[in-house]
Amino acid sequence: MEQIVKLITDNKIPVGPIGKQFFSFLTTNFSVFFDSVASFFTFLLEGLVSVLLWFPPLILVAAIVALAYYLQKSWKLALGVLLGLLFIVNQGLWKQTIETIVLVCAAAGTSMLIGVPLGIWAAHNPRIYKFMLPVLDLMQTMPTFVYLIPVLILFGLGVAPGLIVTVIFAAPAPIRLTHLGITSVPRPLIEAGEAFGATKSQLLWKVELPSALPTIMAGLTQCIMLSLSMVVIAALIGANGLGSPVVRALNSLNIPLGIEAGLAIVVLAIIIDRMCRVSNGVKS
Repeated sequence: MEQIVKLITDNKIPVGPIGKQFFSFLTTNFSVFFDSVASFFTFLLEGLVSVLLWFPPLILVAAIVALAYYLQKSWKLALGVLLGLLFIVNQGLWKQTIETIVLVCAAAGTSMLIGVPLGIWAAHNPRIYKFMLPVLDLMQTMPTFVYLIPVLILFGLGVAPGLIVTVIFAAPAPIRLTHLGITSVPRPLIEAGEAFGATKSQLLWKVELPSALPTIMAGLTQCIMLSLSMVVIAALIGANGLGSPVVRALNSLNIPLGIEAGLAIVVLAIIIDRMCRVSNGVKS
């Protein structure tokens, strides 16, 4: 038995060296492309952060509170959002909060732009979904730190690799839930649309998507929360935001800073979750 084990271990499959050669090939031949992508996302995200930080914090707080009330029609939620954001401002973490909001919104938006069309395509092509399923499982089960390495090699440090890693982590949720929503549309609805002579495009836009919308919006909520859960991981590869003070606190054993940043992340997560519930049609 030991000889068999030794034989297996002595003939190790060179997965690591092959992977290294593959990424060396990419960085050697396509470095201009990857640098351009990183520069574009960095310019876009940092530009949005700069625009938002141009406004006084209290103006943005008031705008977010007004948006919360408009969405939820609840003065209690609006008051909670106001108190939560004022707490963040009080702790001196407003700049990091804006950076986190921009990163989360960009990652969630990109994930939805990728996930919804892929989910619709997979719902109409079962073979495609069977092919996508192991890829989605891999994206959701692989430890985040594993694909930090290739992303860092290709895109370097900064907000761009943070965005890409977050999209990889969050995109499976809208794909799966869009597929679930489309495939769960009652068959009589589709048959009624076909009976009235609706084309495939009309069936999609006027029957399937309206029926699947609550499930798709649940995918958006999950996507946002998954993106927010990546802020600390993104900070490890140079993305700014509320994850940065957490990482600094961890490195220096700064307990007060860690508690402040951790509470700010929790407050922001609660605010986003409560505001996004309106999109699902769920009233608190």
